[in-house]
Amino acid sequence: MSVSTCRSREAPVRDDQGLDAHDRAIVLATQAGLPLVPDPWGEVGQRVGMSGEEVLERMRAMHERGVIRRIAAVPNHYRLGYVANGMTVWDVDDAEIDRLGREVAAIEGVSHCYRRPRHLPHWPYNLFAMLHGRSREEVERQAAVLRERLGEACRDHRILYSSRILKKTGLRLSRRAPQE
Repeated sequence: MSVSTCRSREAPVRDDQGLDAHDRAIVLATQAGLPLVPDPWGEVGQRVGMSGEEVLERMRAMHERGVIRRIAAVPNHYRLGYVANGMTVWDVDDAEIDRLGREVAAIEGVSHCYRRPRHLPHWPYNLFAMLHGRSREEVERQAAVLRERLGEACRDHRILYSSRILKKTGLRLSRRAPQE
């Protein structure tokens, strides 16, 4: 285990995102993804000059502070054969949406589920749930399961199919160090 004596240990210099030099180095080392090795934290630690345990602890602390929203796998569904990716949008009774949103989020096959504001009169949908299938028919079968779960609280829905990948990246920082 290495021990750092750099100035940031005693008096951390923080940039406008609340990151000290160590946190920033970790984010820069992981922003393209974690290494696909048995000990990714140790690998990142080697890159930035600290232990894997310290990297993991700092990642947890950044998560708790809200700097990092989540650490998760971000699959490329197209490369996995899931070429029919549909964002289902639902017009759900506002009095039931919190409970039903939790239920929908727990259904296998739903990768994203969240509440969004309506934009009446043109956009009545307030619950979004992303589905992935190998065909549109498979996505439509999954949507039927969601429709059944939503029951009488659901007034309408649509499936918006993806035509391309828009974003598959996480937190990004400039490689330029912040002004001290």
